Amino acid sequence: MTEKLLVELKNKLEKEGASFVGFSDITDVENNLGYKGAVTIGIKLLDSVVEQIYNEDSPTYQYFHHYRTVNAYLDRLALYTALFFEKSGLRCLMIPASQSSVNDPYSGAFPHKTAAVKANLGFIGKSALFIHKDYGSMVRLSTVLVDVPLSPDTDVCRLSCGSCSACADACPAGAISGNSYIPGAPRCSVFDAEKCSFYMKKAYRDIGRGAVCGICMAVCPFNKFTR
Repeated sequence: MTEKLLVELKNKLEKEGASFVGFSDITDVENNLGYKGAVTIGIKLLDSVVEQIYNEDSPTYQYFHHYRTVNAYLDRLALYTALFFEKSGLRCLMIPASQSSVNDPYSGAFPHKTAAVKANLGFIGKSALFIHKDYGSMVRLSTVLVDVPLSPDTDVCRLSCGSCSACADACPAGAISGNSYIPGAPRCSVFDAEKCSFYMKKAYRDIGRGAVCGICMAVCPFNKFTR
C-alpha cells in the first residue's frame, strides 16, 4: 500500500463527508483479528444535537436518530474503504460503527478507540470515550482492518483529561469512576459498561428503548461549544 494510494483514499473519504481519517499499525494489538493495519473513519456529531443533551441534561429523540444516521453513514464510508482495498489486492475487514460482539454485549468485534488512538487522532478519556484532538468527545467512529501495517500521518497526541471530572460528576448511573485511563488497562478500570446500560434501559426506555444517553459525551470540555 503506497502513500499515494492512502492520500487518495483519505481525500475521497473526506470529500464524501468524513470529518477525519487516520491510519495505524495494529500488529501489536492482542485482538487484531489477524490483521496488521487499520483505517479509522470519524464523523463529528452536530453541535445543535449535542447541545440539546447538554442543556436538557438528558438524551433526546433527536440524538437517538442522529446517532443511528451517523452510524449508518460511517458504515457506508467503511464499505467504500474496504472495496478500495480489495481492488488493490488487499485482504480487509469492515468493523461496524456500532455493533456488539456475540460474546460480549458491551464490546464490539474490534475496539474502534484502540485504532483511533494508535493513529494519533486523540486519546481515551476518563469517560472511556475516545476524545478527538480537535472535535472532543462528540464523534462516532468506524474502522476497516487491512492485512498490511499502516503508519500514522500525524504527530502523537499529548492531550489528557488532567484533573477534569465533568463526565464522572454528570453520569446519572454512577458508571464513571473518575480515574484516568491507563493505556492497556481494561475498560472497567474507568467505566462500568453494564451499570451504564442497565440505567439507560430503565431511565430512557422511551428514547430508542434506552439505547442511548450521551450525557458524559455532552459535558466534556474538549467539545468546542462547551468552552
